[in-house]
Amino acid sequence: MPNSKSTEFINGAKATIPLIIGAIPFGIIFGTLAEPSGLSILGAMAMSLFVFAGSSQFIAIGLMASGVGPLVIIATTFVVNLRHLLYATALVDKVSHLSQGWRAVLSFGLTDESFAAVNSRYLGRTDTAHAHWFFLGSIVAMYSNWQLCTWLGIGLGELFPDMTHWGLDFAMSVTFLGIIIPYLRNKPMWLAVISAAAFALMLRELPNQLGLMIAALSGICIGYASQRIELRIQVTKATTKASKEHNT
Repeated sequence: MPNSKSTEFINGAKATIPLIIGAIPFGIIFGTLAEPSGLSILGAMAMSLFVFAGSSQFIAIGLMASGVGPLVIIATTFVVNLRHLLYATALVDKVSHLSQGWRAVLSFGLTDESFAAVNSRYLGRTDTAHAHWFFLGSIVAMYSNWQLCTWLGIGLGELFPDMTHWGLDFAMSVTFLGIIIPYLRNKPMWLAVISAAAFALMLRELPNQLGLMIAALSGICIGYASQRIELRIQVTKATTKASKEHNT
């Protein structure tokens, strides 16, 4: 029997809490950096309300502080957010039956943290009739946290101007490790992660975070190629075994 809508919603919020804890310092730091980077308080809150993309928001205020034009900022943040296409591709079959309104809300709220929680909910499960409410619960929890942390960051930035030097951004790295580690169950996933990390280190000097994008795409391609090779090997072995059994 499928869970009720309210149960799914609450479970989605609960599943996202461990990831939210790691995102709290990240949101606070964004708030503290906004004004020194030339963004007003209202502008910072509007960005968190309507953009709701941590990495892109940090890159945007960094480029603003450097005096870069709006077209470059838009193009750069667009490229950085292309990874969300991969998340959407993984979930599209799960939400394709929903209305356009539902899909619009879920796509807006799709973050790294929500994807990790929601994808785990769908993996190996058949009771997914109300799973989109789990998705919504995860989004609401993460979205509320991000708005609150932005407000806290703006306020604390006035009280403690040197907060950006406290090393709080390390928490976000730990959060991403927590997202990735549960998926390291096979050779293709390990190859994808190791190769992406290697490319990221080699290309870290490229401007506008292009090295990260190249590293991500390289990891995806290498992991996918490895998976296809493993599947072919398995099919060949199965075919050979069936042929031997038939001949005997």
